[in-house]
Amino acid sequence: MLSNEQILDNCIKRCKERNIIIPTYAQMANPQLVPNGIKKKLRNIGLWDLNPLNLFRITWKNEPKEMGGRFGNVNYLELPKELTGVEARIFILLGKYFPTGSHKVGATFGPLVEKLVTGRFDLTTQKALWPSTGNYCRGGAYDAYLLGCPSIAVLPEEMSLERFEWLEKVGSEIIKTPGGESNVKEIYDKVKELKAERGDEIVVLNQFEEFGNSLWHYAVTGPAMEEVYHQQKSDNQRFSALFLTQGSAGTLGSGDYLREKFPSVKIAAGEALQCPTLLYNGYGQHRIEGIGDKHVPWIHNLKNMDMVVGIDDEIPIRLMRLFNEPAGRKFLLEQGISPDLVNKLDLLGISSLANISGAIKMAKYYEFNENDIVFTVSTDSMDLYQSRLREQREKSGVYTEIDAAVDFERRLMGLDKDDLLELSYYDKKRMHNLKYFTWVEQQGKNVEELDAQWYDEDYWKNRYSKVEEWDEKIKEFNSRTGLLKEYQ
Repeated sequence: MLSNEQILDNCIKRCKERNIIIPTYAQMANPQLVPNGIKKKLRNIGLWDLNPLNLFRITWKNEPKEMGGRFGNVNYLELPKELTGVEARIFILLGKYFPTGSHKVGATFGPLVEKLVTGRFDLTTQKALWPSTGNYCRGGAYDAYLLGCPSIAVLPEEMSLERFEWLEKVGSEIIKTPGGESNVKEIYDKVKELKAERGDEIVVLNQFEEFGNSLWHYAVTGPAMEEVYHQQKSDNQRFSALFLTQGSAGTLGSGDYLREKFPSVKIAAGEALQCPTLLYNGYGQHRIEGIGDKHVPWIHNLKNMDMVVGIDDEIPIRLMRLFNEPAGRKFLLEQGISPDLVNKLDLLGISSLANISGAIKMAKYYEFNENDIVFTVSTDSMDLYQSRLREQREKSGVYTEIDAAVDFERRLMGLDKDDLLELSYYDKKRMHNLKYFTWVEQQGKNVEELDAQWYDEDYWKNRYSKVEEWDEKIKEFNSRTGLLKEYQ
């Protein structure tokens, strides 16, 4: 068996051969730090191109164009009260302008690169295995392709067609598991089977347990929200709340960053009401693609939560039609919503619509007013769900102005405070304890670390304090390839 240093030598050689330079977390948070030579090269590279320099486009600050974009401000939308029905200002960061059309290329960057630069993953002999319900394995396969290594994507067979088409494009091995969004355990079972069969041929990069996932959001997404807040706030306005669906809990890592900057911020995790694992220890199937269920991710810091929100999956499905069908957009224009915003509503994918719904419900619960600012995230756009839109048309028929009026009043203006739980100490502990059944009993974690996550005040701080340490390791790796000299 090769030592870590021998593996590292293999990876450095491969990166030299393929002109691969690894960006630092600091550069992804602030791409103005990217060498000018790389910025110049990016002018001739498309946002989704399979070019290693696109690793430097793993940032919220890409110019919103398909070809040759440079860097600018954070991509986001503000949703006005005419659309949300609340006085609070709601901002949503846009994942569409990442390579692959989803910020999951960032969530996959952390786990992969941390192993790469420490000699725990051999690009030349091993495959990266991405367990996912969709965008994570898409992002992982993309990052791995840029780094010159093969991938295996394990995801449920009922996920949207667009996910599978992209994986085929980058040549990933695809393994379909039974069920849909809620069937995460079936993914874990298949991963365990593959690991037993193939051994060291594969390296498992599980988004639900890899702290590199949440660390990326801590280092990049949290500061992006903070930047938008300082750009947009008036004198009396405060950073009041963050709402995110649980999913892998990676994006919720931004909440740990924001808690440090804004100690009074309220943070809520959302889930489908049809699969209320956090709310009621429940289970079930749902249609909000982009969030996984029936377990609590290992990387979810439950102590940092203030609220859990259940979202009926009918809400984002109906809003998908309201925001994208001609009759729906016509109706929204008649309500006084600006044409510019209406024309941008396709920037919001299905889980993004769930995030908006949760942010509205949260604003109503806390009786936020015009001095309160709420943030959430759009993981992806409707580019990845056109097949779902076609399915709804076939299932429910033509979308009419009456449908639009009903959905607007019921799914936006009529969002209520039901299915919310403001968390006590023991509510949080109950949810944390659910990790035992997945991670200790099934996945081999030790109960001592589980207890440390709850009782050790430094546990989460220690994990998120490693950003600068990882940047130093990345710089050292790049120094050994010698490739940066060309771009200085």
